[in-house]
Amino acid sequence: MCLISSPAQAQEVDHALGGADIIVTARRVEERLQDVPISITAFSQEQLDTNNVVAAKDLVAYTPSLSVNTRYGSDYGSFSIRGFTQEERTTASVGVYFADVVAPRNGGASNSGDGGGPGSFFDLQNVQVLKGPQGTLFGRNTTGGAVLLVPRKPSRDFEGYVEGSIGNSDMRRLQGVVNLPVNDTFRLRFGFDRQKREGYLRNISGIGPKDFADIDYFAARVSLVADLTPDLENYTLASYGHSTPHGSVAKLTDCFDGSVRVITAQFVCAQLDRERDAPFMAVSNYLADARQEIEQWQVINTTTWQASDTLTIKNIASYAEQVQDQSVDLFGLSFVVPATLRNTSGTLITVPAEFVGMVSGSSTVQSPPGYEASDQATFTEELQFQGRSTDGRLTWQTGAYFEKSTPLSAYGTQSQTNNFCTDSNTFQCRDIFGVITGASVGSVNRQLAKTTFRNIGLYAQASYDLTERLKVTAGLRYTWDKVRTEIVDKALYRFLGPDRDQPVRSCVDEPALTECGRILRQDSKAPTWLIGLDYKPNPDLLLYAKWARGYRQGSTSPQSIQGRDTYRPEKVDSYEAGVKATFRGAIPGTFNIAAFYNDFRDQQLKATFTGVPPYPSNLAIVNAGKSRIYGAEIEATVSPFDGFRLQASYAYLNSKLEELDATYLATPDPLRYTDGRGPLVGGALPFTPKHKVSATANYTLPLDRAIGEITLGGTFSYTARMFYQDPVTSTGRRTILGSFDDYSFIAANTLVNLNASWSGIMGSPVDAQFFMTNAFDKRYFTAHNISPAQGYLARYIGEPRMYGVRLRYSF
Repeated sequence: MCLISSPAQAQEVDHALGGADIIVTARRVEERLQDVPISITAFSQEQLDTNNVVAAKDLVAYTPSLSVNTRYGSDYGSFSIRGFTQEERTTASVGVYFADVVAPRNGGASNSGDGGGPGSFFDLQNVQVLKGPQGTLFGRNTTGGAVLLVPRKPSRDFEGYVEGSIGNSDMRRLQGVVNLPVNDTFRLRFGFDRQKREGYLRNISGIGPKDFADIDYFAARVSLVADLTPDLENYTLASYGHSTPHGSVAKLTDCFDGSVRVITAQFVCAQLDRERDAPFMAVSNYLADARQEIEQWQVINTTTWQASDTLTIKNIASYAEQVQDQSVDLFGLSFVVPATLRNTSGTLITVPAEFVGMVSGSSTVQSPPGYEASDQATFTEELQFQGRSTDGRLTWQTGAYFEKSTPLSAYGTQSQTNNFCTDSNTFQCRDIFGVITGASVGSVNRQLAKTTFRNIGLYAQASYDLTERLKVTAGLRYTWDKVRTEIVDKALYRFLGPDRDQPVRSCVDEPALTECGRILRQDSKAPTWLIGLDYKPNPDLLLYAKWARGYRQGSTSPQSIQGRDTYRPEKVDSYEAGVKATFRGAIPGTFNIAAFYNDFRDQQLKATFTGVPPYPSNLAIVNAGKSRIYGAEIEATVSPFDGFRLQASYAYLNSKLEELDATYLATPDPLRYTDGRGPLVGGALPFTPKHKVSATANYTLPLDRAIGEITLGGTFSYTARMFYQDPVTSTGRRTILGSFDDYSFIAANTLVNLNASWSGIMGSPVDAQFFMTNAFDKRYFTAHNISPAQGYLARYIGEPRMYGVRLRYSF
């Protein structure tokens, strides 16, 4: 019996069963999907192509309990499963693994996605979405789950394909893969993916790029397998990706002219009135160099030794470097100075002529001049032992994991708020609000840091057949995590005069400041475990129950205010029970259901500390207290007649913050910040829609094989509204939306995707496919940025109707 857990190559899958016989590696060994006592949604590359899944965000429509936060652009999306959310730069709650290696870390101050980036979704064996804590077998502890991207390994056949796609918004995509069996023991595989598409957001400010939410990436991959001996295999994979889109800009939708800071509210409301009749997809950008760039390369080496019939030893080592650069307008604000405005007392005053007509923005985030937003190298090493007893009743795994992520240079962010800058990098700014009224509200905030992560884990897991039908599984892991951050620079500048005014704080100008050179440390360690039972009355029915302890490491937040720049780990007890059933015969199909309850302690959530002028508001991660999430997921497939396949899923989530320790929201610096504003006790947690429904139908026409295989299909998905950001009482609200929706929530949306494919056209090696997403061109939002104290709310617009065709030649 072979214990090697490399993903299976091309295999015969019973499509009538919706891929129930697909081989997955959710427990680091090859198993049939329906035999694994874990809630899993799996996709083959064929399904990804049919559904036009080209980025992480595209998986959401087809996966129950999966959400994605794309506030910083689709390249920077971060996953949320069952409400387990990554806030800002916490460690990801959902680990993304490529070829068994977790996504490289980065040290940026904003969500980066932590994997699943552009160019990751081509030439894959499958994608597996695992739900619930994955702490006992996978390299890095994650509380929410894991997304496994399994690339195709080099095979023993000469094969490959070339594929081209065109679509609306001037979309162009070219892919190519070739597999070369050099000899009986050595084989190679090469692949590349290049896509470019105009953005669907039109910039009407006249500053910077003409569009946003565009696509522009190149990815390449080379892998080789060497059978060093009949029992020893070495598998090396090298990948490179480079993405250079303009990024995304939020659309200003609301202003609050009853805000405390009347001055900024006046500018925002004036912009809202100017843009009221603009197209829905119109946004305003203030940054001339708006951009988002990610460049990453990685090498992964896996050596597998079949030491005996009952023992396999595997070593997985990787090294990766990732660089990020950014210049992002978070709110899409474009202020124009009027001839008159009201000061903070409400008195109408005349604006000096030299300022009238000047244009400015607010709340932008950029890489500091001469530095990157992130510049990090990550090394991982994992040694696994997999075995079984001679009678086959006991199977076991044990191993050790080491990860070290180090900065290649200092990196950070620079943000500017409410200034009129000709060049914020060189501080050519003026705080017009302050000049006119004497009350400074503008600033430039810069922080540079170096963060090092070190993670060590020892783990073991075993399953034992108590009877032929009843099995018990137990796993234990102990993890040691260390984070060290050196603050290189932390500065806050204000601009009452024509040039840079005296800094409020700056390590460069005032080296004696307590922030300068300060070292932040957060060490944590904890055991995690899993105990489960599964029972199989027959080969096509699985019943299981399990209890897992999950843990997510504490860390540092160098960009946050002093006193709230570290946070402790969070822990969760997760309870799950489920049924997996396979039906064969006249009407084949599958029916899977899982119910779960998650009990959090010290959950890592986001809080906002409002600045006392001239200090800007700041975010911090706090250990909120106790919360719980419970729910259920149903996934089913059925083929009522030949050629027709229906796949449907439903997820229910109920989340609640039960306790909040107010000490974490108390300001550590009352002269500069007010008390923090965090989640509300009794309220829902972010990214937890109560209901989510998806249904995909495909019908293959009954045609002669000589014609080829023609399939028509479509997907319907519905996501209920979900909590996004804490509600805030604001007066004088004005909006461009038709109704006064609750801006604490992302509204519900219903989307329809369509596809049609013709495989093996007239017996040739050519396939064609038509795809259309958001077929009815629904308007919806994916995230919010809100600042009621300064008078505005901006929202990120979801992707409109996109369509195209692709042709593939296989050999």
